[in-house]
Amino acid sequence: MDLQDQLKNLFPDHVEEKTTSNNNEDSGIWIQDAPIICKYEKRKGKPITILEGYTGATEDFKILAKDIKTKLSVGGSFKDDKIIIQGDFRDKIMQILKDKGFKVKRVGG
Repeated sequence: MDLQDQLKNLFPDHVEEKTTSNNNEDSGIWIQDAPIICKYEKRKGKPITILEGYTGATEDFKILAKDIKTKLSVGGSFKDDKIIIQGDFRDKIMQILKDKGFKVKRVGG
């Protein structure tokens, strides 16, 4: 018998309320209130898009990085709490993040 069953036995008249949380139900990723920074740089002459400023768990950020790379079919990496995507995909990445419920701030042009 788990905790939910014990509570139902103790309080049979109680009705559970659905609460809204900052957790994305589709993928289990924490949705933060502060915006994620999306910026563009060139390294060794090649364009990259950098996402930083996520305050949730590192594992959630890695899942988010993998999801973005799969949807865009591009390469990238996760280093120093930053997602680095090969190429200039700021608009597409910002749209993907907004669809997931994140606030995104564009930096650098």
